[in-house]
Amino acid sequence: MIYGWPETDDSKKMLIEQVREFARAEIAPKAAEIDREGRFPTEIVKQLGDMGLMGMMVPEQWGGSGMDAVSYAMAMEEISAACASSGVIMSVNNSLSCWPISEYGTDAQKDKWLKPMAKGEKLGSFALSEPGHGSDPAGLKLQAQKVDGGYKLKGSKNWITNGKEADICVVFANTNPQAGYKGICAFIVDTKSPGFSVSKLEDKLGITGSSTGQLFFDDVFVPADCLLGQEGKGFKIALSTLDGGRIGIASQALGIARCALDASKRFASEREQHGGPIKNLQAIQFFIADMATRLQSARLLTWHAAKCKDLGLSYTKEAAMAKLAASEAAMWITTKAIQVHGGYGYTKEYVVERNFRDAKITELYEGTSEIQRIVIAAQEFAHLN
Repeated sequence: MIYGWPETDDSKKMLIEQVREFARAEIAPKAAEIDREGRFPTEIVKQLGDMGLMGMMVPEQWGGSGMDAVSYAMAMEEISAACASSGVIMSVNNSLSCWPISEYGTDAQKDKWLKPMAKGEKLGSFALSEPGHGSDPAGLKLQAQKVDGGYKLKGSKNWITNGKEADICVVFANTNPQAGYKGICAFIVDTKSPGFSVSKLEDKLGITGSSTGQLFFDDVFVPADCLLGQEGKGFKIALSTLDGGRIGIASQALGIARCALDASKRFASEREQHGGPIKNLQAIQFFIADMATRLQSARLLTWHAAKCKDLGLSYTKEAAMAKLAASEAAMWITTKAIQVHGGYGYTKEYVVERNFRDAKITELYEGTSEIQRIVIAAQEFAHLN
């Protein structure tokens, strides 16, 4: 079943059925262990690469699957419903690492850096946030000093998903701090470069199978041919990349929420109180009805944003709406899922406890819910006349 999308073609249905079967058979049985041990799911990431899911929107000539954003959103939901950690690893590689190089890179950059990421042979990351500049990327402090043959990067980045395992990092630094955001440039950085290090790994509430690191750049030399796009255009590249990234995180939130809803329906059908299964109680029925409605509403917003992207339309507002709606729906749904389960939902024996912890981050990364509201309001007022 493809949820509520009447225009879905047979190829999409076949793709999603294959991804769903893989997620349920290969990923879901390992998800609790991955969460408990905080283990990076190396074997799953390799399988995702083998299936063509690590570079879904990258053209085939550059090693990708050449699929559209709607297919990507659907696949992300399926993987995230099985394991949110695996979902965010896939999302960052697709949306934040492959996409900017595919969109702004030269043919030589695509051949050297994009191909191995799209094939799943290398893992990507995206370094924009800094210790003092999370929701204010225009104020970033990482310096990029021009030297013979390229640039030297000095400073740090924070909250970087795939930070420990990534082979390639799209890094944003300022060549001219006096110019503000107009001095920001984007660079493709080999994480094996001398002077590059992961100085700290966060101990997190959820998505424990994905690493979140602080990166340190101690005069890391970046060759001139690793400048992504034009000098001074890095801020534009960052914002456009985040638009697509928000579709990925919205889809991750959908998967987390769907897992919690499905678990709640199963539990309500099996748990007996007052002479029958609790699904017969109106209070439980209202929970399930509201959970399903919020999930489907967020799903259609997410697919709408992805469709706008596929059609080449502006989707900044649509992506922000999708990410806002899906992340807040996920947090609400997972909270109610624990309520449906009662005391059992508060234990690690049931998946809804993990869903609850995993859902929270979707309201925070790639722009908090408050940032999404700022973006949406700015777009609404921009079109007032």
